[in-house]
Amino acid sequence: MNKTLLSLALAASAIAAHTQAADVDKQLAQTENKVIEWRRHLHQNPELGNREFETAKYVTAHLKSLGMEVETGVAHTGVIGFLKGGKPGPTVALRADMDALPVTERVDIPFASKAKTEYNGEQVGVMHACGHDTHVAMLMGAAQVLADMRDELAGNVLFIFQPAEEGAPDGEEGGAELMLKEGLFKKYKPAVAFGQHVSSSLPAGVIGYRSGPLMASSDEFRINVKGRQTHGSRPWGGVDPITAAAQIINGTQTIVSRQIDITKEPAVVSFGKIDGGVRNNIIPDSVFMNGTIRNFDMDNRQEIFKRLKITAESIAQSTGATAEVEIIEGYPVTANDPKLTEAVVPVLREVAGENNVIVVPKVTGAEDFSFFANEIPGFYYFLGVTPQGTNPATAASNHSPSFYVEESALRVGTKALTELTLNYLASNTAN
Repeated sequence: MNKTLLSLALAASAIAAHTQAADVDKQLAQTENKVIEWRRHLHQNPELGNREFETAKYVTAHLKSLGMEVETGVAHTGVIGFLKGGKPGPTVALRADMDALPVTERVDIPFASKAKTEYNGEQVGVMHACGHDTHVAMLMGAAQVLADMRDELAGNVLFIFQPAEEGAPDGEEGGAELMLKEGLFKKYKPAVAFGQHVSSSLPAGVIGYRSGPLMASSDEFRINVKGRQTHGSRPWGGVDPITAAAQIINGTQTIVSRQIDITKEPAVVSFGKIDGGVRNNIIPDSVFMNGTIRNFDMDNRQEIFKRLKITAESIAQSTGATAEVEIIEGYPVTANDPKLTEAVVPVLREVAGENNVIVVPKVTGAEDFSFFANEIPGFYYFLGVTPQGTNPATAASNHSPSFYVEESALRVGTKALTELTLNYLASNTAN
């Protein structure tokens, strides 16, 4: 190609890109009020994990109205929309979680949740205290914009509306792990997955990310220390499981501080529950302890499991007691693919503004988007929703009954999902 033809081709390409950007902005502006309307409806009608029946119907009706392939009942209540582009190319997965929390809302807004339901045998309030209502609404908005552009898409988009991110009810499976177990990625074969989460820790419209480990793995441990009951005045007449349990608590703190290489990645071992004894002058037969392990390295994770078991059992044995240790593996580490991160951060800066995209510290909370990102390259980021004039450091946190969302941020989140998809498809067009 001579220089004149090359210049013309580049000019045409630049004009096309500019025209597309203008079209996207126009469509996003037209969708903004709908996204807020959808979010308010969902906020007023929250449902707990694996019980998102009405939420699923609401999402399904929207996706069907856009003329895409829709699959329901995935991992109990999940909804999948598949948008086939007009040109060949890869498939991009976009994920939003749908479940609410057993929290009674305290925010004074016209669309506050009044919902109540039964949870663990008790009547509780139900609230979108983690912002999943906004996630669903923003993905519905991105679906509308992208569906209107389907003929121009060099590839496909997989819209994942996932149930039970906060965990399935006791005795049930759920969430991202169950979706994969049912064959979601084997069927649709996405090349990459994108997800976002609103956060009170950032000002409205600010996007926070980091390459590599972003959110911790989350695992539960249960330790049952067994002794031999005796009178409190004669401890030598039995085996004291309370003393053994106290020593186990102290001993396990050395796992992180003395036994794991914390220059590699940080970790936390915390006890959250201790249950033992019935009376002040009776040394009981047993003590039950329950806690959590948070960590950012999958090899360290297994090492902590091993050392927790050895430490608890050995300390108990030294006192004459025994310790039974059970570890329930939860969500893995949520890690952003470094190459994908490098490619998409410039897109986010275009969306939110150069100074509104920042690297954030690691978060010891956990996310089951990690299951998706373990299968294919993934990128997960935070979207600030704390209003101007409110200090994010003191704003009511996610999971609080006072958690508040500045809705102007939803436009940024909707645009981010849309532009990440368009950029990836354009950059990975099949030849």
